[in-house]
Amino acid sequence: MNESPTDHPPQPHDPLAALRQPRFVVYTFSRVGSSVGNAMLQAILLWHVYELTGDPLSLGFLGLARFLPALGVSVIGGAVADVYNRRNVIMAAQTVPLAGGVFLAAATLGGWVTPEMIYGLVLLVGLAAAFENPARLALLPTIVRPETFANAVTVSSTLQSLGMVTGGLIGGVIVVWDPGAAYVVYSAAIAWAFLMMGLLHYEQVSEGEKRGVSLAAIKEGLAFVRRHQPIWGAMSLDMFAVIFGGAKGLLPVYASDILHAGGFGYGLLIASLEIGAFLMSAALVLRPPIVRTGRALVYSVAAFGLLTVGFGLSENLYLSIALYMAIGAADQVSVVMRNVIIQLGTPDELRGRVSSVNQVFIQASNQLGAMESGFVAAATGAVFAVVSGGAAAIGVAALFGWRLKGLFAYRQPSVFEAQPEPEAMAPANAGFTAGEAAGSS
Repeated sequence: MNESPTDHPPQPHDPLAALRQPRFVVYTFSRVGSSVGNAMLQAILLWHVYELTGDPLSLGFLGLARFLPALGVSVIGGAVADVYNRRNVIMAAQTVPLAGGVFLAAATLGGWVTPEMIYGLVLLVGLAAAFENPARLALLPTIVRPETFANAVTVSSTLQSLGMVTGGLIGGVIVVWDPGAAYVVYSAAIAWAFLMMGLLHYEQVSEGEKRGVSLAAIKEGLAFVRRHQPIWGAMSLDMFAVIFGGAKGLLPVYASDILHAGGFGYGLLIASLEIGAFLMSAALVLRPPIVRTGRALVYSVAAFGLLTVGFGLSENLYLSIALYMAIGAADQVSVVMRNVIIQLGTPDELRGRVSSVNQVFIQASNQLGAMESGFVAAATGAVFAVVSGGAAAIGVAALFGWRLKGLFAYRQPSVFEAQPEPEAMAPANAGFTAGEAAGSS
């Protein structure tokens, strides 16, 4: 006799369900340390490079240096995460930014740092992240109970946002005072993340059946993404929106030349994005999971673009901080919705490879967005670059919501539902293809 969802009365929402599981707590301690470090590094690098060169174009090259490794290596990193112990992969990858941070601290404090050294560190960090990030994303669903996964994603994102608020503010303030000291604190944050990950008890269930890293295994992950419209649609929507609408790469220009905010104002701007993300994450934790995840994703990206236009036009520091905080809130909704769609729709044996494809999209959006903003700002001005990018993000959200019916209609399955609604897993050829999406955008 088949049971329907109504046969099981809904359980009260427990916002701390994931935190009641010890392995998730240890995992989160590590992720928070990594988030603090990554946010610090972004703030440090942007200011330090602009201070050394005085050229907005150099900020564009900074994004390019970090994106190039992810473009070709992330799919390999995903295959590695599906073969080898994911915790060990994460720890091995973290040694690279840790060593790089120590080196740059010594070079900066010694007075022999150059922009080329910074670009080199960014390149190496990008290579390491191509292995760390897929393994970290694929690890999470295996250390929490299935019915608490959506809560784990939201709680993890909330604490990650808190870490990035802290890291962005600390990094933005310290780098203006002393870039060398900023690299020291960054290295300490990464060391904490490394130590916490070492305390996590984890065994890869599929290790006895591993096939090895191969081109066929990589293709299998790519083919899975291509077959599922909600998955590649969620990845693509976020990527194009952030490429066009990302203002983060121009924050040093806004802080120094438009808002005249100084070092503390720059730190507030950096932190305000993550403050907004943290507040939104906290709100998502307290409420039951959003069921219409596809629709929420599209609407949040449209709001992201609209708020970016407002930020680009603002010449008041306090208004800019408020708008950038709201941008962080909108972006956080899209992050949570995207992760839920991808992770719940992917079997565990493919999670590393699918997560690696997602990381390519994320790195493309973050780093190509910074590159695009820097190049456009160098040619036309920072204000035009941000405003036009926000308008383009609104257009991308409208296009995806209109053409990708499977993505827009996607609903998160409940614990008692075996499969999502039929339209939610529409084939990739419903609407337009991934290639057409790239061309249309």
